[in-house]
Amino acid sequence: QVQLVESGGGLVQPGVSLRLFCVASGGLFSVYRQGWFRQAPGKEREFVGYVSWSGDIAVYADSVKGRFTISRDNAKNTMYLQMNSLKPEDTAVYFCYRGQWPSPDSWGQGTQVTVSS
Repeated sequence: QVQLVESGGGLVQPGVSLRLFCVASGGLFSVYRQGWFRQAPGKEREFVGYVSWSGDIAVYADSVKGRFTISRDNAKNTMYLQMNSLKPEDTAVYFCYRGQWPSPDSWGQGTQVTVSS
């Protein structure tokens, strides 16, 4: 059973950047599509984006396109979410997942990102 652990969240001001990490252990990583979703208080889960198993293809939600970048290093079993030009509406718990959205087979416990002045 794969385990996914997110880190890198925090409290930041609008306009700054933040980089999230997702480290996988205990299962196959490099052959699966992986991605991120987020959930704000009182709201449904929201797809953020995913990266193909090879890292060559990334797809993003319109709300983050042009600001967020997903990448992965299969040798390190790690996926990244680079978030630039953060906005207050990006405030949420961010989760990494493995598999196909909207039914991933695994996800982590999440890391809190708060964007506030």
